[in-house]
Amino acid sequence: MRGSASPKKTFDLTQESFDQLLRWLDFDRERAGAKYEKIRSQLIKMFTCRGCNIPEELADGTINRVAGKLREIVDSYSGDPALYFFGVGHNIHLEYLKKKPVELPAPQPAETSELADLRFSCLDRCMDRLSAENRELIMTYYGEGEQAKNEHKRELARRLGIGSNALCIRAYRIRDRLRKCVSECLNTEPME
Repeated sequence: MRGSASPKKTFDLTQESFDQLLRWLDFDRERAGAKYEKIRSQLIKMFTCRGCNIPEELADGTINRVAGKLREIVDSYSGDPALYFFGVGHNIHLEYLKKKPVELPAPQPAETSELADLRFSCLDRCMDRLSAENRELIMTYYGEGEQAKNEHKRELARRLGIGSNALCIRAYRIRDRLRKCVSECLNTEPME
């Protein structure tokens, strides 16, 4: 059933189930709403950092699945409810990976040195458009060997005063912006 609907039964979040979910998070509705928003935001970040192309949909699916199980677990679950959401989110991510179609690259002719030069020229121009901070972030994030890269990432996150998830999201957004910029550049530059 590759590419079909999730094998798990989907649960539609009703007002009643949403209210029950909020009560499980906190008896004070305002605090519960804040916790809900924080959990949803963290789920979106988790799915984004794991390379999912539909992070909001997966986060909402996670919340719906938890809401569907709530009657079964509300009396027996102890501890921070957010941890339960992340456990379910992990399972949803595994399901996503199983359903995600394998994308094979289209066969391409060998890249000419002319095209390679143009690609590097476009990348240089796009890098020049980044702020100095974003340029350093992207170079550090994707540069170096794996061991050094991890150390540089930790150091960069510490210097920026952000967590590793926030760093991951920033790098992803910068990389996506660069990819679009290079693509536009390649489409507008004439080949000599």
